[in-house]
Amino acid sequence: MIEARDLHYRYEEEGDVLDGVGFRIEPGEKMVLLGANSSGKSTLLKILAGLLFPSRGSYSYKGKPVTRGALRKRDFARAFRREVGLLFQNPDAMLFQSTVYDEIAFGPRQFGLEGVEERVRRWAETLGVERRLGRPPFHLSGGEKQKVCLAAVLAVDPEVLLLDEPTSHMDPRSTGWLVDFLRESGRTTVVTTHNLSLAAELGDRTIVIGENHRLIYDGPIGPLLEDREALLAANLMHAHKHEHDGLEHKHFHTHDWD
Repeated sequence: MIEARDLHYRYEEEGDVLDGVGFRIEPGEKMVLLGANSSGKSTLLKILAGLLFPSRGSYSYKGKPVTRGALRKRDFARAFRREVGLLFQNPDAMLFQSTVYDEIAFGPRQFGLEGVEERVRRWAETLGVERRLGRPPFHLSGGEKQKVCLAAVLAVDPEVLLLDEPTSHMDPRSTGWLVDFLRESGRTTVVTTHNLSLAAELGDRTIVIGENHRLIYDGPIGPLLEDREALLAANLMHAHKHEHDGLEHKHFHTHDWD
């Protein structure tokens, strides 16, 4: 489904944010993408969504290179944009319509899909924002905005979901729903998260991008969560000294914030 080879990306003001990252993702695979802040996770998702293009290396979707030139071809661009859906970490970056209804309906309308009304109602009800359909999305809470954005992505029925910190604004009930939905869905998913307690629920395989912007782990998530040295090296766990009854010792903590 997805093949990334030796991906490099550089921001002029920040320098390299990806340095030789490569992997394959099979259809229906559930992958969790881990890494500390500024490791390059969000940039990688934007490359997979065709919003950024690597400075070196290549990315293919269903065996076809995803390049600026390829996305200028109407048929390929139309299929790719419908099949690969990206949820941004910051929902405000995705919202631009005057009502929640129009926000969810935008994709189906753009692609000329049938049953726009049914799609909007279905996903608004599923995500619990049906009572907000007539309201401007900018007036909603952070959690509601995130649900509206997710509904907008799902309304076009994509084959691939690229989700950047999808639970960062969600309450526990909504987070539980998302975990169940992704598990039961046949869609290929790539999810970023800081929450290691939740990571194992979001996928079976994980890749970790280190602070050096290189791929430092690719494999089952279970062994990684038991590997203290790997988590420390990736800055996904920290240690601090603590004194108790006159004895000093270290505590290790994983980074379970959203």
